[in-house]
Amino acid sequence: MFKASPKIYIVDDDEAVLKAISRLIRSAGFKAETFNSAQIFLDSVPLDTKGVLILDMRMPDIGGFELQKKLNALHSDLQIIFITAHAMAGDRERAIEEGAKGFLQKPFDDGSLLGLIDSVTSEKEGAS
Repeated sequence: MFKASPKIYIVDDDEAVLKAISRLIRSAGFKAETFNSAQIFLDSVPLDTKGVLILDMRMPDIGGFELQKKLNALHSDLQIIFITAHAMAGDRERAIEEGAKGFLQKPFDDGSLLGLIDSVTSEKEGAS
């Protein structure tokens, strides 16, 4: 399916969510790295990193939209999939308008997330 499996970065302040998504991602054959805050992610991952970022929308300190804005300003190649338990009207549209490749409301089923990851990585592969 892929020449090289892209790395998946997961940023969420809920440890249980990080563990569950990480397990799912790894079981599907992807490499996963988790971060419990957007700031730790920014401090740990090089700016030229490629891959998929699964990003919680509502977090203390730096929220998902703020991180997306920072990454856009840095011309990041990361493909963002937002996840949230507390979507407000217009959040999905805003996320997509700003370049996110997907948006899932928690709880979501494993197949929905894996399908989005497959779609995003296939799309990126085709553009290479």
